[in-house]
Amino acid sequence: MITSSLPLETLIAVIITVAFVLGLGYAILCTFFIVPQQEVAIIEFLGKFKRIVGAGLGIKIPFLEKVAYKLSLRVIQLNVDVETKTKDNVFVNIRVSVQYQVNKNKIYEAVYKLTNVKEQIRAYIYDVVRAEVPKMFLDEVFEKKDDLSLSIKKELGDVMNEFGYIILNAPVTDVDPDTKVKEAMNEINSSKRLKEAAKEKAEAEKIRVVKAAEAEAESKRLQGEGIANQRKAIIEGLKSSIEDFKESLGMESAQEVMNLVLLTQYFDTLKDIGAQSKTNTVLLPYSPGGLNNFQEQIRQAFIEGCLVSEKGKE
Repeated sequence: MITSSLPLETLIAVIITVAFVLGLGYAILCTFFIVPQQEVAIIEFLGKFKRIVGAGLGIKIPFLEKVAYKLSLRVIQLNVDVETKTKDNVFVNIRVSVQYQVNKNKIYEAVYKLTNVKEQIRAYIYDVVRAEVPKMFLDEVFEKKDDLSLSIKKELGDVMNEFGYIILNAPVTDVDPDTKVKEAMNEINSSKRLKEAAKEKAEAEKIRVVKAAEAEAESKRLQGEGIANQRKAIIEGLKSSIEDFKESLGMESAQEVMNLVLLTQYFDTLKDIGAQSKTNTVLLPYSPGGLNNFQEQIRQAFIEGCLVSEKGKE
C-alpha cells in the first residue's frame, strides 16, 4: 500500500495556493478587456448602466462589472425590399438601401431604447414607401426615385434620431415591376420606335418623290426650251437658205425655194437610211404626182410648228 509522504496540512496548503493563483489569474482576466477600433463598450455594474468605454484597453471591476454590449460606430447598410402598388394598379418591388450609423452623442439611446434596430427601420420604410408610391404612376416611380429617396430619408431620419441613429442616405436602388408589365413596356417602346422609323421612311420617300417630280418638271421645261430654240434655229436657217436660193438661183417664189429645200432634205434622208446596214425603216410607195402633196404636208407641219413656238413666246 502506497501512502502520501506529505502531511495533510501541507497538502491543504498546496491546494489553497493553487486555487488562489487560479482565482487571481481569472480575476485579472476579468479586469482587463480590449475594445476594437470604431467600437464602444457598454459597462454595467450589477445590471445597471455604468459607463461607455472607447477603443483600446479597458478596466472593469471583476465579478461586479461586465461588458454588456459592444456597439459599432461604422456606417451600416440595410437593404429593404418593399412590394407595393402604383396609381395605375401595377405591382412593383422597390429596393431601398438605407445607410445609417450610431450617433456618438446618443450611444445610450442607441443601446437601450430599441431592441431590434433593423426591424424598426424596415417598418418605417414600409410605411413611407406604401404611402408615397400609390400616389404615382409607374413611369413617375422611375422618374421620381430621388424624390422618393428624400421622403424616406426625412421621415426615417426624424424618427431614428430620437433613438440615437443617424440616417445618412436612403437611395432607391431598384424598381422592378412584374415580368408581364416589363414585357408590355418593351412592346410599347418597340412599337413606338417602329412607328417613328416608318414615319421617317415615309418622309424620306416623300422627299425623294417630290425631288424627282421637281427634277422631271425642270427637265421638261429645259427640254421645251431646247425644242423651241431648235425650231427657232430651223426657221432662221430656212429663212437664210430661202434668201440665198433666191439670190443665187434667181427664184422669185418662196414656195419654189421651199419645195427645193424639202426635196433636198428628203433625198438626204433616203441617203442616210441607205447607208445603214441594219434598219427597220419602212418606205411607203409614192408616185411623182404625190410628191407635191408630200411636200405640202411637210411644209404645213413646219409652219404650224413655227406658229405654235411664236405663240408660246408671247
